[in-house]
Amino acid sequence: MAPNDSAETIGEATSTVVGRRKATRYIVPVAVAGVAAATIGLVPALASSGDPDLPKISAQELIEKIAASDEEQLSGTFKISTDLGLPLDGLAGSLVPGGGGGDKDAGAAAPQDKLMELTSGTHTLRVAADGPERQKLSVLGDASEYSVIHNQGEVWAYDSKSDEVYHAEAPEGRDGGEHAEKAPKGTEGAAATPKDFAEKALAAAGDTTSVTVDGTAQVAGRDAYQLLIKPKQSGSTIGSVRIAVDAENGVPLKFTLSAASGGKAVVDAGFTKVDFAKPAASTFAFTPPKGAKVTEADELETGKDERGAAQKALPGQLAELDGLAGEGGFNVIGKGWTSIAEIKSPGGKGLPEAGSGDMPAEAQGFLDALGDKVTGKFGSGTVFKTRLVNALLTDDGSVYVGAVTKDALVRAADAAAK
Repeated sequence: MAPNDSAETIGEATSTVVGRRKATRYIVPVAVAGVAAATIGLVPALASSGDPDLPKISAQELIEKIAASDEEQLSGTFKISTDLGLPLDGLAGSLVPGGGGGDKDAGAAAPQDKLMELTSGTHTLRVAADGPERQKLSVLGDASEYSVIHNQGEVWAYDSKSDEVYHAEAPEGRDGGEHAEKAPKGTEGAAATPKDFAEKALAAAGDTTSVTVDGTAQVAGRDAYQLLIKPKQSGSTIGSVRIAVDAENGVPLKFTLSAASGGKAVVDAGFTKVDFAKPAASTFAFTPPKGAKVTEADELETGKDERGAAQKALPGQLAELDGLAGEGGFNVIGKGWTSIAEIKSPGGKGLPEAGSGDMPAEAQGFLDALGDKVTGKFGSGTVFKTRLVNALLTDDGSVYVGAVTKDALVRAADAAAK
């Protein structure tokens, strides 16, 4: 970081990034691992062909360059790889808020469940955007394709594997248009492209964060600066966030989230091809194939199931915890990268004990295999771990969750027990 890049100045610049969000969104948002982000390897596909020699730039100037980016038209291909370290495939959807909680009548093409598949494994996606009114995202499978298309007043989703179509009216702006409540459930407010990930990560910058420019790179054939974000605090499971920023137009081209424990990146999302020319209008045209099953969003009663109601009470990302503090027994301990959410369960009940009649021994054994038993001033409990997010469930029903270490969760629970 240059000497004049104070934490306060960086904080002001990063606030600008989030505060001046353009009306355009590069693609219909994808629900990717709730906390990350907050909730990013793909090294061969995104390998640099040589670091370009670019003019010097400070961290503040690079953040301002991202904020000033106003590219509304692009098309390209990007890959996303997510490795949360979960013990079972598909478990991510049950742990991430909003994951797997969609209406069972919405069909295979409904975005809220289909796009949660991006929370694990490696996926190739095609994207296109033409201003705020037209965006398209396609998830490419081995012999199938899943697409979400926003074309002016409508959103279509099509799953070629099941030959099912989901249709909804698009919100007229994400800040409260008359159709805002009809937006496809599970797509609102989630990260989609490297730019979306970058904005969420930069929002956390402040006096708890180190922000520097760490050299240059070439991504998708374009010269880029590398912005490196690291927690200053100890106890976070996040090691660093690296954002490759297009040297010409300021668009983030790649986002990499690494764990403090090392190893493969937790989340790695970046363009392999990108073109900032206007896509053809036909890119966003869609007519349901003959014989396809079409489900209309306004015919569904969503959010009525208990699981969906429970998930609604959970935060979508740690950056939003402060706004939820005090609601429904929700409390935030600490700040910055080591923020911990404390959630009091109704009635103060934790997991039922094995042999109690409420918890079969086999189920208890399964949970024990997923978590670590811990004790402290709070009593006893179980810590459930991923590479990024850990959660402590105490025997009295309290939950402590954050992108922090097991020891940090225990300390938080002990402090709350005083």
